[in-house]
Parts: sequence; C-alpha cells; structure tokens
Amino acid sequence: MTSRTRIPRSIDEFNSYIAITGGYLAEGNPTNASRLGITNAEVATWQGFGTTWLPLYLKYSDKKNSRTTAVKDQLIATINETVEYDQTYHIIDRIASSTSATITDWETFNIKSGMLQKNTHTVHDTPISEQVSVTIQPLGGGMLSVKCYTNTSQRAGVCDEADCVQYTYSVGTTPPASADAEGLKKDLSTKGSFTLNLGAASSAKYLYIYFRWYNTKHPELAGPWSSLQSMLIL
Repeated sequence: MTSRTRIPRSIDEFNSYIAITGGYLAEGNPTNASRLGITNAEVATWQGFGTTWLPLYLKYSDKKNSRTTAVKDQLIATINETVEYDQTYHIIDRIASSTSATITDWETFNIKSGMLQKNTHTVHDTPISEQVSVTIQPLGGGMLSVKCYTNTSQRAGVCDEADCVQYTYSVGTTPPASADAEGLKKDLSTKGSFTLNLGAASSAKYLYIYFRWYNTKHPELAGPWSSLQSMLIL
C-alpha cells in the first residue's frame, strides 16, 4: 500500500524532497535510478517536476515582492502532479520493494517501513570520533545543496553512531571565530543530503557553517565540529 506521507505536502518540505530525490536518482555509476529499476524517462519526468518547481519556489520565498496566491496555487499543483505521477507509476513503491534498495534509498525517499524500521543504530558509550565530510553547492535564490559523508562512504548519509547531522552557521561577511561563537544559528537534518534555504535576501553574502554528527537521544556523544566551511550564496 502506498504511504500517504512519503511525498511531503507542505511547500517547504516538498522543496527539499524534490531537489534531493531528483539529484539522487541521477547519482552513481550505474545510477541509483538504474540500480532501482527506474527508467530514464521516469527520471526525466521526476526531475521535470523539480525544474518546474524551482522558479516558482524562488518567487514564493520572496514574501515582499513576488509571493502571490497564483504562485502558491502553482506550487500546490506541482505537488499534486508529482503525487499523481507516483500513484500512477508507483515510483516510490518500486524503490521500497526493490531487492537492490539500501537504507540510504529508503531515507532519501522517506520510506518509513520495512527495512528502515528494522534498521537500528547501536548506541555506543563513547563520543563519536569522526568529523563530517561535506560538499556544498549553491542552487540560486539563497538555496544550497548540502551533502554529508562519513570518512568511508561514497554516498551521502548519516553515520551509524548518529541519528542526524547538526550544523551551526551565520550569514554575512565576517567568519565566526569558532563553532561556539555567539550569534550562530543551529539546526539538524536527519538526512545526509538536504537543501539549506537561506532566503533570496541572503544572495551575494557568505555562508559560514560547521557540521558534526549528532545523536538526539544521546547529545553527550556528539562528534567534533568540522572545520569552518564558507560559500558565496547565489
């Protein structure tokens, strides 16, 4: 049975979902799509939803100048089209039932049953020792694609001892002295690949950001902060 919650219905959550899943299908050699039995035509259609979505979401993000009821209605229509396409061609169901599916596949497509439910992390009694390896790619409109890796992984994902990646950051022109500097914002992502939306007003400024592996149930086991990452926001 198709889960009704796999594709987010809220605008901001869907924005991250369609960007991450569209890129994920094309990654790898062979691609993740090929490994999971998703055809090139289906990938093109899925990524097409993202192509339609992005300029509308950029307008929606600018509350003062371009967010209108018409823009919001078009975004909702794109969400509905994506859901209907999935219900017709069973993209996510096929990924869920694929014998080649991995935990990362299930996490990326928000599949919360079966393999993912059975996967449990062993909680250690010593702090996480490794740092987060990260790549950041500006997408435009104040949005950036973030991918976090362990020292040994080739795919973005969260390390076994953690249940999320924590990040602390600032936007401006002056880098912070450390991850503990005052005024930094903090947030979490339960996925190793996600979109950071800083808003269109952040364009032409710099993002200064640190990452670490984090366990929300055992915060005392948090890993060390990464070195400072900086990126011009487009």
